[in-house]
Amino acid sequence: MKTEENPFFQPFGTPFETAAFDKIQNVHFKPAFLKGIEIHDQEIEAIVNNPEAPDFENTLVALDRSGDMLASVSGVFYNLTSANTNDELQAIAKDVSPLLTSHYDNILLNARLFQRIKVVYEQREGLNLDTEQATLLEKTYKQFSRNGANLQEDRQAELREINKELSVLSLQFGDNQLAETNAFKLVLEKPEDLAGLPQSFIDAAAEAAREDSLEGKWLVTLHYPSRVPFLTFSSRRDLREKVFKAYIMRGDNNNEHDNKQIAAKMASLRVKRSSLLGYATHADYILEENMAKNPQNVYDFLDKVWDAALPVAKKEAEELQAMIQAEGNDFKLEPWDWWYYAEKLRKQKYNLDEEALKPYFALENVRLGMFQVATNLFGINFKERNDIQKYHPDVKTFEVLESDGSHIGILYMDFFPRASKEGGAWMNNYREQYMVGDSNVSPIITTVCNFTKPTQEQPSLLTFEEVSTLFHEFGHALHGLLSECTYRKISGSNTPRDFVELPSQIMENWASEPEVMKMYARHYQTGEVIPQELIDKIQASEHFNQGFTTVEYMSACYLDMDIHTRTDSTQIDAIAFENQSMQKIGLIPEIVVRYRIPYFSHIFAGGYSSGYYSYLWAEVLDADAFEAFKETSIFDPATAKAFRDNVLSRGGTDDPMTLYVKFRGKEPDVKAMLKRKGLI
Repeated sequence: MKTEENPFFQPFGTPFETAAFDKIQNVHFKPAFLKGIEIHDQEIEAIVNNPEAPDFENTLVALDRSGDMLASVSGVFYNLTSANTNDELQAIAKDVSPLLTSHYDNILLNARLFQRIKVVYEQREGLNLDTEQATLLEKTYKQFSRNGANLQEDRQAELREINKELSVLSLQFGDNQLAETNAFKLVLEKPEDLAGLPQSFIDAAAEAAREDSLEGKWLVTLHYPSRVPFLTFSSRRDLREKVFKAYIMRGDNNNEHDNKQIAAKMASLRVKRSSLLGYATHADYILEENMAKNPQNVYDFLDKVWDAALPVAKKEAEELQAMIQAEGNDFKLEPWDWWYYAEKLRKQKYNLDEEALKPYFALENVRLGMFQVATNLFGINFKERNDIQKYHPDVKTFEVLESDGSHIGILYMDFFPRASKEGGAWMNNYREQYMVGDSNVSPIITTVCNFTKPTQEQPSLLTFEEVSTLFHEFGHALHGLLSECTYRKISGSNTPRDFVELPSQIMENWASEPEVMKMYARHYQTGEVIPQELIDKIQASEHFNQGFTTVEYMSACYLDMDIHTRTDSTQIDAIAFENQSMQKIGLIPEIVVRYRIPYFSHIFAGGYSSGYYSYLWAEVLDADAFEAFKETSIFDPATAKAFRDNVLSRGGTDDPMTLYVKFRGKEPDVKAMLKRKGLI
């Protein structure tokens, strides 16, 4: 391929150097990866062969600045494979993954490069480095030492093989999960199959069926906007059971997409790798870099919350069982009944109907209100840009601006599910913010969700939980966008895993504030602002079902920790191990662990191994942090400035607890979170 034919081989020539999606084709990726690796290798060689004595600038800064082209290709490619993939991209990923793993191992195991870093590290006390420089040096040195730079050659060779195998298995796990999710289709053909379902769901299911050439029928899938409303409202218990079991059996069907052996192999390889690197367990290896520091601290934290949450969940189960019997039924409450009866009980207790709320939560109104929150807090503005290329028609693109009109960054927002997109919601970046001399390289951020698509009759209407999800991912986006760091390695969301969720989770607080709800919650047909009566009902019910929500989530935290505190590298029987883990904590049979091993993609196809607890830890931080706003006002300029200056803009440039205390003036207290959940 000629250089001029591949858009990655020269600047895109687009606004803010955003990806030229109109020119990028699948065939361009592999040559671009190979070229990016080649250039990166040359940059590393230039550092290693520099005749000048190692110093911070010619070694640490040069290393941080290296790999621009490879970062650009990777940013575009991996965002596409998660948000708009196809068979060809998945095949390329399988080819490229071992190449990239080998490439980065070559860097981290480069003895001459590590020696230069070591020289600078050993001189650090006399270098007069500022906090950000000292953090970059510390993290770089640790990254090399934690990834085998001090190992003998034969042990390094073993480590390389483990890393390569893990990278391929992780991809395969994610591909299998996507295939399993897309494979299930429940086609409803008779009106009686729709019993209990709200009209908005029926319309969406009919639209999904039409798109799948099933005119005149209704389609239910395992994607969140289809699965959860169906489990919540369908009075057809047999069909709820079918959908629920299909969801929890993904990756556990003993077919070509089965993930049990892949997960077991990955867990085994992680034991071997942590042992090779001198750590007691994989969790010890991971948590050394987190706020929690070690597995015991995580277990102590989980136990404290579990002991508060499990009795609440048991009481909730009793209430739902009583409701079943009050209706004249004699069956035992099962996991596929929980959502359905919880919704009935909520209506009974609080006269709150999820379907009555949705007309007030039109996606576009929520987005505008959310942007206004950011404007009120941080003085930033959002301007839609139709001249920036998109990878899919559903995507919206915004330029983010300071109050004086100066450029901050670009934000892509991708809202709706499709077969080419992974489930869930996430933020990622196409380009991280960093500085080159006095010049700022602005961030290019993306948020991806899976909300109900608009139909011919109505716009995309969200549940309140989905409103919270949108605010959550937007919080991550602000962390990336408002970064003001010098070095790419520690900018934006490059923070410890149990700190990175603070900016996202604190944003959820604004979503439920009455003052904010009146900014965005308007009836999509009449324009009427949400009545105070409905807001009061939402607030009155905020503790409802918190036992279930907390226990379901925490069971996955325990499972993650149990898998990764093993010292035996023998491959586990995934299902037997999962069952033992749940029995140990006393998970009640009416609740299934949020992520079973065969589809626990956070830890097997994402970056959350030994870190799934971090969402809960971040709830401690965000509950305490939001109190700072409540003590003044939710849009207090001084508090917002302190949060932007000490958290959002600082990335991973300092110890996270130091950053938090600079903002809050004290360390957080777990009681604020337990109180907010109604668990104490």
